[in-house]
Amino acid sequence: MKNKIIQLTQRDTKISRRKLLGGAATAAVAIVQTAEGKNVQAALTQAQLSDDDPTKKLGTFPGEIGTRSSFEKLVKDPSETSSRSPLQDFYGIITPSDLHFERHHGGVPVIDPTKHELLIHGMVSKPMIFKLADLKRFPSVSRIAFLECSGNFRSGKETLRPQEICGLTSQSEWTGVKLSTIFREVGIKPNATWFLAEGGDAAVMTRSIPVKKGLDDVIIAYAQNGEAIRPEQGYPIRLFVPGWEGNTNVKWLRRIELSDQPFMTREETSKYTEFVNGKVRQFSFDIDARSIITFPSYPQQVEKGWIEIRGIAWSGRGKVHKVEVSVDAGKSWQIANLQEPILDKAHTAFRYLWKWDGNATEIMSRVTDETGYTQPTLKQLVEARGESNGYHFNPITAWQIKPDGSVLFKPESFR
Repeated sequence: MKNKIIQLTQRDTKISRRKLLGGAATAAVAIVQTAEGKNVQAALTQAQLSDDDPTKKLGTFPGEIGTRSSFEKLVKDPSETSSRSPLQDFYGIITPSDLHFERHHGGVPVIDPTKHELLIHGMVSKPMIFKLADLKRFPSVSRIAFLECSGNFRSGKETLRPQEICGLTSQSEWTGVKLSTIFREVGIKPNATWFLAEGGDAAVMTRSIPVKKGLDDVIIAYAQNGEAIRPEQGYPIRLFVPGWEGNTNVKWLRRIELSDQPFMTREETSKYTEFVNGKVRQFSFDIDARSIITFPSYPQQVEKGWIEIRGIAWSGRGKVHKVEVSVDAGKSWQIANLQEPILDKAHTAFRYLWKWDGNATEIMSRVTDETGYTQPTLKQLVEARGESNGYHFNPITAWQIKPDGSVLFKPESFR
């Protein structure tokens, strides 16, 4: 703003007395310094003299809870069953807790943490009931990792934002007690190979999970991003299963039952299964590697010249190895810069500096994870699976850059 004021002053060195003064309430003159060190007169703007000038009145005093600026309009995109995170508005890799995506089957229950109990029974030596306070007595762990719904893909029209395409993914720092610690406490029997996790919501959400995964990296989480988990995320406790489809991360956790076989619940038989070449695939837990450009994207506008392409990439099977960006509709690919830290089963930010010549083109990204898996095109996914119901779809997505600088999504059919 200072440079603009100086340029105006230098172009108009003869400022009339009326223009400068114009009434004490509407104008004033200030002395500013150019880049060359010369002092010049500059007329203060009306905004600087109005009630909007923050230097002319006291601001809000310290309060109990911080707030987001009224000029920042970040909101989720809600429906009856889910609410999508505004990926295009984020910086870095941590999702603000109040903007973490939501996916519910029976609404958000109100649970008194002092009354909530977690029952662990079945093929264990000592069936036990744990209160929240009991769980907090065990050694705690924290990790930064993403969470994603397995049905996280939308297409069909050009006017889609990243939020609408794949906004059912978010990332937090999760804190709690390792499930393996609790399993040792109750003494799971050697022939127990599966456990059932049950939620305390109106849907009584249940999923079968292999004990092997539970002993590896699963957390009974009670905190998120430094505070208690929000009600929408499972308050007072939830299961956090790093890298696995979101519905296995049972919220409002109230019961775990050990068994020697899966329980074949509704959510793993009639739901959360996908068509593959005329058959139905079950227990496809891992989230496949995926990436998306979040800037530029619809409805943003760009100008000719240098543009920093930005986005996020992730994989449920480990770390992001590399991200490639194409600015010529997939004809060629260039390596993007990855922002540290590159964490296991976590969103990783990437950037690529591109000089746009003003011609129409398409930009896109693809990720390769540490297992060597590379994100496929939608055509490759359809060819490999045939008919699809949209679960575990992780295609390369393209943005159309128009000559006027407008950005539109490139829709493709997957059914």
